[in-house]
Amino acid sequence: MDSASQPFPGSRVVGVDDDDKHLVARCLKGDRDAFAELVVRYQRPIYHLAYRVVGNVEDAREITQGVFLRIAEHLHEYDPRYKFFSWIYRATINASLNLLRRNSREQFYGEDLEIADSGADPEASMSAAQQSERIQKALMALKIENRVVLTLRHFGDCSYREIGQMLDLDEKTVKSRLYEGRQQLRSLLKDLEN
Repeated sequence: MDSASQPFPGSRVVGVDDDDKHLVARCLKGDRDAFAELVVRYQRPIYHLAYRVVGNVEDAREITQGVFLRIAEHLHEYDPRYKFFSWIYRATINASLNLLRRNSREQFYGEDLEIADSGADPEASMSAAQQSERIQKALMALKIENRVVLTLRHFGDCSYREIGQMLDLDEKTVKSRLYEGRQQLRSLLKDLEN
């Protein structure tokens, strides 16, 4: 799996919603290839979302696996009137928060981050990895509700409305948490600004 220090892979998966619904319909008819395609499509974004919330590579991997197991078991409960990505992101957020509560982990673990791009300039890769680690440490210092909203907005590229739907919040609350989280993050990362 790619480095947790990298943002979501290039683009949002939201644009494939109609295709997701078609894949889900195929899965419900017993098509295992369709489920494998959903896993390939969402594995990295789910892993990155979990990592940004829990701050631990192994926990993020465990959450990712657990989310896909849960999705496989409860796929019949998915309501196709809504976006599939919202459903699976919400499952990921819930699993991440449950793990944090279960383990009472709100601090950064300080573990080494994997570096995926071995072809890049080693000095630039180290600098990027260090910056990413500092950002992750700062994220982990935020209140969990602000961390989740910031993660969905900036790493998941979700709209205010989508975040509100996933977290059962009105858009005003989403904007308020984003503002508060950004202010806290800005003060924690002052030294990263040029």
